[in-house]
Amino acid sequence: MHQYKTEQFLPIGRKKAWEFFSSPNNLRTITPPELDLLILTKLNGGGIYEGMEIEYTVRPVLGIRVKWKTEICKVKDQEYFMDKQVRGPYKVWEHTHSFIETSAGVMMIDIVNYELPLGVLGKLAEKLYVNKKIESIFDYRKEVLEKLFLKFN
Repeated sequence: MHQYKTEQFLPIGRKKAWEFFSSPNNLRTITPPELDLLILTKLNGGGIYEGMEIEYTVRPVLGIRVKWKTEICKVKDQEYFMDKQVRGPYKVWEHTHSFIETSAGVMMIDIVNYELPLGVLGKLAEKLYVNKKIESIFDYRKEVLEKLFLKFN
C-alpha cells in the first residue's frame, strides 16, 4: 500500500474552504483537463454527507474511459471528510481531506492511501506511472486553488 500526503495553505477561512471542497460540483474545477472527469451522479447542489456515493468517469491512461464510484465514509463538518473507492481502477483508494484553521487562513492536508490490483504488475505500474500521476494531479490542483483563492486575499 502506498501513501501520498500533501499540504496547501490557502488565505481563506475554514468555512469558505469547506464550502468549496465539500461540494462535489467543484471536483471538475480542480481535476486536470486530460482526465476528462465526468460526474454521472445527479447532484442536488448540496454538500457531502456520510454514505453519499458519487459515480463518475475519468481517462487516467491512454484516453481510456474508466468508471469510478466513491463513497463519502466520514464527515466532521468543517474539519475533515474521507472518501473511498467503491468501484474503480484501484484495489484500495482512501482519501482524507482535512482543514486546519490558522490565524491567516486554512491549511489543507490530503492523505491518500492507495494500491493497484494485479499484484506484481500493479506494483510495477505504481512505480513507473501511478505514483507520479497522483503527484501531478495534486500539483495541478494546487495551481488552480492558488489562482482561484488568491483573489479572496
